Amino acid sequence: MDPGKLNHRITFQIQNLDSEEEEWNDIVTTWASINPISGREYYQAETINSDLTHKVRLRYRKGITPDMRILYKDRIFNIVSVINEYEKNAILQLMCRELM
Repeated sequence: MDPGKLNHRITFQIQNLDSEEEEWNDIVTTWASINPISGREYYQAETINSDLTHKVRLRYRKGITPDMRILYKDRIFNIVSVINEYEKNAILQLMCRELM
């Protein structure tokens, strides 16, 4: 992975289930790339999950799960799936849905 493409500073958050209000706690901040999925990918994803809007790629990090979300500036992305590319523990690809 070209480190120059990891040009977005993102924060992973997890929901605090002990709180009565919807409260999210920061877990870790790291560098990643955020790209809208292409028209072809969107068409393919539509048969499975029409809500996918973005693909986030970052260096492999243990413990990232779909019950987390990503905060980037004032934008929020729900993680739909976590893919360990080629099962090599080198790159994570996250399929996400941006909250509007």
